[in-house]
Amino acid sequence: MESKNPVFSRSRQQSGGWGAPAPTPDQLQRMYDSPSYAPPAQPAYRTMTLDDVVVRGFITLGALVAAAAAAWYFEVPMAVAVGSALVALVLGLVASFKQSTNPALILAYAVFEGVFLGALSSLFQSMFGNNIVLQAVLGTAFAFGAMLTVYSLRIVRVTSKMVKYVMGAAIAALGLVLVNLILGFFVPGGLGLRTDSPIGWVFSIAMILIGCFFLLLDFDAIEQGVKQGAPEKFAWQCVFGLTLTLVWIYIEVLRFISYFTSSD
Repeated sequence: MESKNPVFSRSRQQSGGWGAPAPTPDQLQRMYDSPSYAPPAQPAYRTMTLDDVVVRGFITLGALVAAAAAAWYFEVPMAVAVGSALVALVLGLVASFKQSTNPALILAYAVFEGVFLGALSSLFQSMFGNNIVLQAVLGTAFAFGAMLTVYSLRIVRVTSKMVKYVMGAAIAALGLVLVNLILGFFVPGGLGLRTDSPIGWVFSIAMILIGCFFLLLDFDAIEQGVKQGAPEKFAWQCVFGLTLTLVWIYIEVLRFISYFTSSD
C-alpha cells in the first residue's frame, strides 16, 4: 500500500522518485560548470585609460606651444596678449566651475593662453636674455618629472586633508596677489610680493611649491579616474587641470629666474 506521508512523498519527488528520472552524470557536470551568478553589466560608455590622458595631453599642450610660438614669431603686442589672457581666464573659469569635458572649450583655452605666454616669454627674453625662457621651460619640466616621481613612489600620498591644505594655500596666495595688485596703485610695489627682494623671492618659491603640490592632485585625479572607470571624456578635464598647473609653474619659475638674471 502506497504511503500517504507528505514528507516522505516530497522527499521521493525531490530525489528523482517515481515522477522524474535521475539526472545523468553529464547533466550534473553541466549544472556544476554553469555560473552561479550573472556577470555584472558592462557600462554603456568606454572608460578612461591612461593612454587617453596622454594623447589628449599632447594635443592640448601642443596647441598651447604652437600658439605661444606663433605669438613670439609674429611679435604679438602686449595689449593683444593681455586681451588673450582675459579670454583664457574666462574660458578657464567656465571649464573649471562646469567641470567641462568639451574639447573645443579646453583647446580654445590652450590657444588663448598660449598667445599670452608667447608674448610674455618674448618680453622676458628681450628684457633679461640669457636664455631665461629655456631655463624656465627646463625648470617646469624638472618640477613635473620630480613630482611625478614623488607620486609614483608614494613618497607623498594625496589625502582629503592634503587637498584642503593645498586649496586653502592657493586661495590665500591668490588673495595676497590681488591685495598686492590693489595696493600697488597707491604704494610702489604694494606688499613687495612681486619685487626683486627677499619677500618677493620667498613668495615666488611658495607659489612654485603650491603649483608642485597641485601636480600631485592632478596625478591623483587621473589615477582615480582610471581606477573608478570614469568616462573617456573625463580625460579632457584631467588634461585641463594639468595644463593649468603647468602654466602656473612656468610663469612663477620665469619670474623667479628673472630676479637673479641681469637685464644688461
